[in-house]
Amino acid sequence: MTAPRSGGAGASAAATLGGHAARQLLRLGENAGLSVADSEGYARTLVEALGPVAQRPLALPPPSRSFLSDDHTPVEFSLSCQPGAAPALRVLFEPGAGEQDLVRNGRTGLRVLRGMARRWAFSTDRLEELEDLFFPSSPRGPLALWCALELRPGGVPKVKVYLNAAVAGRKRAARTVRKALKRLGHREAFAALPEGGRPLFFALDLGDWAEPRAKVYLAHDELSAAQAGALCRMDGGPRRTEIEEFFRVAAGHDTGFGTDHLEAGAAGEGGGGPRVVRRPVQTCHAFTDTGSGRPSGFSLYVPVRDYARHDGEALGRATTLLGRYGVDPAPVLRATTAVTSRQPEDGVGLVAYLGLAHQRGRPPRVTTYISSEAYDVRPPAAAVRTARSADILATVPLPPAPLPAGP
Repeated sequence: MTAPRSGGAGASAAATLGGHAARQLLRLGENAGLSVADSEGYARTLVEALGPVAQRPLALPPPSRSFLSDDHTPVEFSLSCQPGAAPALRVLFEPGAGEQDLVRNGRTGLRVLRGMARRWAFSTDRLEELEDLFFPSSPRGPLALWCALELRPGGVPKVKVYLNAAVAGRKRAARTVRKALKRLGHREAFAALPEGGRPLFFALDLGDWAEPRAKVYLAHDELSAAQAGALCRMDGGPRRTEIEEFFRVAAGHDTGFGTDHLEAGAAGEGGGGPRVVRRPVQTCHAFTDTGSGRPSGFSLYVPVRDYARHDGEALGRATTLLGRYGVDPAPVLRATTAVTSRQPEDGVGLVAYLGLAHQRGRPPRVTTYISSEAYDVRPPAAAVRTARSADILATVPLPPAPLPAGP
């Protein structure tokens, strides 16, 4: 069940999906410290990449049942934060949204991505090596291709592509991922993945990356904090206690909320503590070194929208986690007001995921994923309201400008 679309509230009957997403990106860019010129350029890029659906009025239903968000908006934003640096703004979108089937969806996505490669002079060779695996004649599953842009100063983003691991069927997802890793030279990588995870996405860094990654995203059903702590296979990665603590705070296990969302963990090894039993927690295992077979990065993603009463509660958890990593939460709190005028307590899902990322040679990052909510707002899970967003903001010093970029 969903409330009327937020796009919001106050949007004119002539408002379009592209206009809605572009306005959000412009405000988020200002919040993240991007210049007006850079933000405007990225907004134009997003609208062009969405193609004809960008001109679709918001008064109409979503162009397709996009798996990218709960209300099927084919756009999602995120802020990735680390101490002493400006937040990194990212936009994830589905170029083929609105196509009639996955075959056309994939073709459109590839065409848009190749256009970006020509524009920004990066190679798609690694993606071409995998085209037959991820773009078969009879694809299955909820997606074909997603693209993410990390919006950097200067107008040239970092680019990532996300592919459907279960495109040949869920039972063949593991085999598809294994083949993809081997083709890219990571012959021992699949064996390093933790057991029990369900492959969701296969992702590639394209373009200007110091160490381009091949990434495997896994879904972990009915996961406990203790089990989450044992999932990292990265040498020199986070300690189990760090992962467990992040899990507990993000999922609300230390608040007493959501007994209907959780069940007691089984006794014995791997048990202990409540387990997430709704939308699964995800992990990402990143590979850069073809020689070692070990991941160089590990990320944990908790779907906070399924384990909070409302977005005010989710923002409170984000604030707590950012503070524990020495990050000013103000840009994240401002980002939510940049995408919607509604109060966080009036819905749940604006804050979709909270993520913890470790990458070799870099400090840990906390990422907050923010839904565009062009079409619908999920109502709060309970009528009880805690401190409103204005009260949360009042407790956080808001600098006059975004934090300066680090060295």
